[in-house]
Amino acid sequence: MSADRNLPIGIQSFEKLRTVDCVYVDKTQYIYKLVQTSMPYFLGRPRRFGKSLFLSTLRAYFEGKKHLFEGLAVADLEKDWTQYPVVYIDLNQASKGNEQNLNNILDSILNEYEELWGIQIKEPEYSLRFKKIIKVAYEQTGLKVVVLVDEYDKPLISSMEDSELNADIRKTLKSFYGALKSADTYLRFVLLTGVTKFSKVSVFSDLNHLDDISQDKRFAGICGITQTELETYFKPELNALAKETHQTCDEALAEMRKRYDGYHFAPESENVYNPFSILITLSKRTFGSYWFETGTPSMLARQVRNENLNPRDFEGDIAISAEDVKDYRPGETSIIPLLFQSGYLTIKDYDADFDVYSLGFPNQEVKYGFMKNLLPAYAPADISTLTSFFAGKFSRSLRDGDVNGFMEQITAFYASIPYDAIPKTHKSEQHYQFIFYLLFALMGQFIETEVKSSKGRSDAIVRTKNAVYIFEFKMDDKATAEDAIAQIENKGYAIPYTADHRPIVKIGVEFSLNEGGIRRYLIV
Repeated sequence: MSADRNLPIGIQSFEKLRTVDCVYVDKTQYIYKLVQTSMPYFLGRPRRFGKSLFLSTLRAYFEGKKHLFEGLAVADLEKDWTQYPVVYIDLNQASKGNEQNLNNILDSILNEYEELWGIQIKEPEYSLRFKKIIKVAYEQTGLKVVVLVDEYDKPLISSMEDSELNADIRKTLKSFYGALKSADTYLRFVLLTGVTKFSKVSVFSDLNHLDDISQDKRFAGICGITQTELETYFKPELNALAKETHQTCDEALAEMRKRYDGYHFAPESENVYNPFSILITLSKRTFGSYWFETGTPSMLARQVRNENLNPRDFEGDIAISAEDVKDYRPGETSIIPLLFQSGYLTIKDYDADFDVYSLGFPNQEVKYGFMKNLLPAYAPADISTLTSFFAGKFSRSLRDGDVNGFMEQITAFYASIPYDAIPKTHKSEQHYQFIFYLLFALMGQFIETEVKSSKGRSDAIVRTKNAVYIFEFKMDDKATAEDAIAQIENKGYAIPYTADHRPIVKIGVEFSLNEGGIRRYLIV
C-alpha cells in the first residue's frame, strides 16, 4: 500500500472525501448508535477535531446516500436508508465577531431553505422563519425533519471579549435556537456541535431533554483518532514518517503519542489523538505544532493571569467537579471549563467518590504552545515572542555547566521587562515565580526539568548530564537569597538526589518587589 495516499486534510465534506478516495477513519458505528432515538444531542469538541466532518457524514446518512457508505460499519447495520429532509446550519463562517455578520449568515441560510421549500411569505423573525421551514418541510414530505447545526457557538466565542456585543449575539441565538423547542413535533433528529456549552443560550435552558454526549464514555472516540485507528488506517504513512525522521516505527509512534495523544473526553476512556496534527505530520513527514499554530489563545492566556491561576497546576493538578467542567458562564465562572472544552486541558484522573476530575495538559504540543502564549500575559510581547530562543539559550548554558552564565542571562531577561508592564495587583513573589516557571517549562523541550511544586519540593529542578540544579525563589520584602538557600538545606530538597552521581548545585533567587526583576542570587 502506497504512502502517497490522499489524506483528508481540511476536507469537511463526507461526500467529497468519499468521492476523491481519501483515507477515511470509519466513525459510522457512532451514527447508528445516535439515530436509534429521536432525542436532540449536543457534542462539544475542540476546534479542528473532526466535528464538521462527522456532521457532514450524518447529513449524507439522513439524505439516504447509501452508495457513499459502502464498506463502512453503518452499511451492515442500517437496512432502511430513508431520505429525510435535512436543515443544515453552518456557523463556521461566523468569526468576525459582529452582530451584522451573524444576521447576514442566518438570513442567507434561511433564504436557501425558504427557496428550497417554496416559502414565499417570510416571517418577521429568525426563529419564526426557522420553525416555518421545519414545518413546511415536514408537511411537504410527510417525514420528520433532521436539523444539524455546525459550530453553534462560533459567534459567541468570537465576541467573548466584548461583553455588550456578546450579550446581543446571545440574545439573537437564544431566540433562533428556541425554534427547536416549539418545532419539536416535526423533528426526527437534532445534533448541535460546538466547543462549549453556553448555559444562557436557550437551546440548553429550554431544551431540557437535550442529551449532552460530550463526556459520554460511549462516544468518547466519536472525533479524533484512537491508537488502534492510527495503527490500522495509517500504516504506510507511519512507515514513511519513521524513514524520513530516521526512527523505527515504534520510535515514531512513541513521538506521536508524546506530542499529540492524551485527550480524554470521559473518565476511563481510551486516549484520543488530535486528528489535525496527526494528518499534517503524516503528510509532511515531520513533527511540528500544527494544531496549536492554527489559533493563538491570547484571550485565554490573559484570563489565566487575571484569575491568578497557577500555571504549574496545568501539569495535572487542577481539580474541578464533573458537573462544573461542563458549564461555562462568561464573567461568572472560572476559565477552566472553557480551557477543557477548547482542548488545552484534558482529564488526567477521576475521583469517583467525590465526582472530581484532575485536569492537565494532554500532550507536549499543547503544553509548550500554551506556555509560550502565556508568557505575554506576564511579560511584554516583544520579549515573549522570542520565547523559544531564550529557552534554548538558557538550556544550553545549564547543559554546558555554565550556571553563572545562566543566571546572568535570566537576570538580564527579567531586567528587560518594563516595571510598569506588570499590573500592581500582580507584583508578587508568585508572579515572578510564574515567569520563571514558564521559562523552565519551555526549557523542558531541550533538557530535563521538573517544575511541579508541592510540599517538600523546591520551586524548580533541572537535571542535565553533568549536574542537578535546585532553585528556590524569594521576594526581598519577605526573605533573601540566603533564606532561599537555607530553605533548600532545612527542608531537604536535595535528599532525593544524593544517590545520583551528578553534583548538586543549589541556587537561591531573590526578586525585588520595588524595582522588579532579580535583585540578588546565590549559587552554592
